[in-house]
Amino acid sequence: MKHFLRINLITVALLMLFACSTTPQREPQDSAPHPSQVPDIASIPDAVPRHEPPSRYGNMPSYQVFGKTYYTKASAEGYVERGIASWYGTKFHGRRTSSGEPYDMYAMTAAHKTLPLPTYAEVTNLENGRKVIVRINDRGPFVGDRIIDLSYTAAVKLGIKEQGTGMVEVRAITPGGASPTAPIHHTETQPQGQAQSETVAQTLSASAVAYLQVGAFSTMGRAQEVKTTLQQQISDSVRIEPLSRPQGDVYRVRIGPLANVEQSDALSEKLKRMGFAETQIVIE
Repeated sequence: MKHFLRINLITVALLMLFACSTTPQREPQDSAPHPSQVPDIASIPDAVPRHEPPSRYGNMPSYQVFGKTYYTKASAEGYVERGIASWYGTKFHGRRTSSGEPYDMYAMTAAHKTLPLPTYAEVTNLENGRKVIVRINDRGPFVGDRIIDLSYTAAVKLGIKEQGTGMVEVRAITPGGASPTAPIHHTETQPQGQAQSETVAQTLSASAVAYLQVGAFSTMGRAQEVKTTLQQQISDSVRIEPLSRPQGDVYRVRIGPLANVEQSDALSEKLKRMGFAETQIVIE
């Protein structure tokens, strides 16, 4: 009898171990709140820019996430960038942000990888023209080409909640400084690891056209090699865009224009498998 019980116990233990080893343990997926819990979004005002001291937390000169190093900007003055926005909701609601404040998905806040905490910014949906002002008090997003993670409320107001992402322009606001709608120049930094570092200053236009930049190269020959490799394996349009600079010309290899964010994500994954690990979405 004891022998029979011991065999049964061992069998049960092995079955439990097998179940644990074959069932992936995942955190719950992020989501929007239940409709019954959603307040009147239209009545929630934008963040109001004001002078604030730097946060005690989240402003270290540099930090690492998933093996990549990010460098915190000393100032948000004159910052403007175009790229892909995402949003976060119930999964993080109430959790501590990088600044130490609890995340409130109903507040007009956002997360950014390098801007000082806190920073106020005007975010414009380039697909429908809607604008909001948010207070950046968190770090992220660390997925793909996303440049800003919006609160649930900010995403609803901008009209990107349903699709999950959207093409946006982010302009830092300096309290008492220039108007966020004043002409500002966009600084585009070429990702490391593909080619010579590239910094481009260009005036942002009203229309939004997205490209996936594979690299910026110091010679036309190298750019043409990359273009030929890409054309052999993808059907999308590949172009070389020269850029004249005082320190030397560069040749940017870009794919597009792209139809939407989903196409960009799918193309980025395919390029990673081809050996182009650090692509960059560029919105002009």
